[in-house]
Amino acid sequence: MSSLPPTPKPLATAPGRQAAHHHGLHDHSAQGQSLEGALQQAGFYPRLVADVVADALDGRDCVAHLVHLETHFDRAEVRRHITVLVLTEDMLVITHVDDQQLDEAGEQTVAQVSTESVPVTQIGSVVLSYVYAQPQDYKPSDPVRELTLSIAWSGGQRLDMGPATCGDPQCEADHGYSGTIAQEDIVLRISAEADGLQAVQDAKLFARALRAVNTGSAAPVQHIGPGLPPRPRMGVFSNRLSRGHQR
Repeated sequence: MSSLPPTPKPLATAPGRQAAHHHGLHDHSAQGQSLEGALQQAGFYPRLVADVVADALDGRDCVAHLVHLETHFDRAEVRRHITVLVLTEDMLVITHVDDQQLDEAGEQTVAQVSTESVPVTQIGSVVLSYVYAQPQDYKPSDPVRELTLSIAWSGGQRLDMGPATCGDPQCEADHGYSGTIAQEDIVLRISAEADGLQAVQDAKLFARALRAVNTGSAAPVQHIGPGLPPRPRMGVFSNRLSRGHQR
């Protein structure tokens, strides 16, 4: 199995060259961390991702953001995927970035990038699904174990079907099929075990901000659950992100 590609590191700006300033990436959202800081923390081609996101924002300010990094194992390869959701006053910008190795040694790598900009007025639903451990012993201080964020805007639906049963394990009759229909365009699953408690909290805050902008209500007030301290504000990185950098 191949190892993960080396994490890109911030590079110093070349002498005599002024670094590009991405408008909106340095705004602190409800999470208390700038979008640029979140991309740097994820460590997945932060300069490339920041350039793509900044281009998609087209000068808009970031109201809230959510950065989610996933790692998948595909036979002998390790693939990573990052999803960046950026909320502005009128748009939801979704960015997906995957990387793929072209040779066994991992020396030739390509990144596949896609962006989508959705007017917030077009968003039909924002669904949050929670998973709690040992609900019979639930206390207000118990953290959410897992959170799934589903956002729908295009009217597309996902259909999950399977053979229907009558509950009798010995029954061999054909009961047809049963299933569920879910309306969703993007689904993100954030696990406290895999991503950390703060990642789950950030997802909740992002969903609140999205609901507030989508419904035209007042900006959401940050709520910190018991036992979860506020995320400290992170300053702007000294090395600004600049265009054209490669790994």
